[in-house]
Amino acid sequence: MKVAIAGGHGKIALLTTKLLSASGHEVWGIVRNSSHGADIAVAGGHALVLDLEQADAEKLAAELSEREIDAVVFAAGAGPGSTAERKLTVDRDGAVLLADAAARAGVSRYIMISAMAADDFDPDSDDVFQVYLRAKSEADAALRETSLDWTVVRPGGLTDEPATGTVTLAQSTGRGEIPRADVAWIITQLLTSGDAVRRQFEAISGSTPIAEALRDL
Repeated sequence: MKVAIAGGHGKIALLTTKLLSASGHEVWGIVRNSSHGADIAVAGGHALVLDLEQADAEKLAAELSEREIDAVVFAAGAGPGSTAERKLTVDRDGAVLLADAAARAGVSRYIMISAMAADDFDPDSDDVFQVYLRAKSEADAALRETSLDWTVVRPGGLTDEPATGTVTLAQSTGRGEIPRADVAWIITQLLTSGDAVRRQFEAISGSTPIAEALRDL
């Protein structure tokens, strides 16, 4: 399988790249900074240098087609300290751009890394976190309206603890945390199993093995 990950230099993306490449899959990390290519290579992947805030869907689709990509993952984000405007241009518009490009390139599988309780934002607030939730919510809604084989993963508070391999997955789990490494395992399982197509769920640490939890969805 050939997978493209938007936000390819992020922690979850690099962990996912390691898991997929170790299983023989080809991973392309979409990054705007070419210097990030070295870290992606260490994880076993390749860098696709492209700025999601500057590219159009036709350009991105051509890049996906050239590499014969089978599935895409949106793990990009404007990051801590970014403005409310960039929450919209990266976290929302970048995700929509990837969906448009995937459809143009004939790539049906799309995994979205969203945020817990993304729909619980204040539409009248210009607070950066509220705009971030709005961006995630609107991106998820746009993806759900497509004909792609999407899955929306909404993890709880992210930690850098080692993977546990066990989770709680539900439409609403309640508050909780989850290691980024377990989110990477979820993404890898979704891509390799085909589970949870056209499903949206929250994910926190729990007692159910990841593969079983996804099948139960």
